[in-house]
Amino acid sequence: MKKIRRRHRYKKEGKVKKILLAHIENNLKDYTIIAILFIIGIICGVFFINNINENQYTEIEQYINNSIEILRNEGEANLVPNLFKSLKNNMIFIVLLWLFGMIIIGSIFIYTTVAAKGFLLGYTIAAFITVLGIGKGSLYSLSSLLLQNIILIPCLFITAVSSKTVYKSIINTREKGMVKGQIIRHTLLTGIISVFVITSSMLEIYISRQLFIFSINWF
Repeated sequence: MKKIRRRHRYKKEGKVKKILLAHIENNLKDYTIIAILFIIGIICGVFFINNINENQYTEIEQYINNSIEILRNEGEANLVPNLFKSLKNNMIFIVLLWLFGMIIIGSIFIYTTVAAKGFLLGYTIAAFITVLGIGKGSLYSLSSLLLQNIILIPCLFITAVSSKTVYKSIINTREKGMVKGQIIRHTLLTGIISVFVITSSMLEIYISRQLFIFSINWF
């Protein structure tokens, strides 16, 4: 009986894997464009930090040092408010991507949203390294950003590609039934993605935050 259950589970996992691989293969061009725009966003964020003036550097330095001091003092306090803040920040991108897929001129906004997320990530990492140095800045960046973004970035890409698919359907298809079906599938997928985004925010607050606090207390 156990062997049958295992075989059934492996078959399900195999089907999910095949569906996922087929989805990526069918939308490889869109995933490539999204990934390139995300990387361009990261590069722009780094470039922006590398070209700030002295006053801007002072403001960023004060912000980072104040944030570190607040975290050091708070410890494990205010976890729930910070969780909701993280959810709000992350879900803004997912909701915008969901919405832009259903707008006639949404394509440019889909790309802009992805690039903006890349810019924020590049900006944050570059700011840490510029203010704190390569060693400590890299350590703080890894401890505070890595775990949640392992989940969040794929969620962003999948939602963006799904939005692009809906956009193409609206532009190229005149049958309302087909467009409606695409919108429903897009909405259901976004709902599933939202669960992973919630998981990402929980990782950020309950694990990454603690790793970051450990880092700033000991390094």
